Amino acid sequence: MNVVLIILLIGLMVMVVVSLVRGVVAFLHSTRMDIDRGGDGNATQMQLMQNKMMFARIKYQALAILVVGILLALNS
Repeated sequence: MNVVLIILLIGLMVMVVVSLVRGVVAFLHSTRMDIDRGGDGNATQMQLMQNKMMFARIKYQALAILVVGILLALNS
């Protein structure tokens, strides 16, 4: 059981890093014009991607913390 949870934890950690990198790349592709134009209520594709990746990163981090909690509960 521990092996399965550790593999799941490693997979979640990889997904956290992947979503973080994709979010940073989307942020770097945002131009100054996109940032200045962002106040009109219409989000650009890069802004939507940044938001999506931030939410994914938080979701994967929460799941990783849950798996760590389960591992601690099982091994105590």
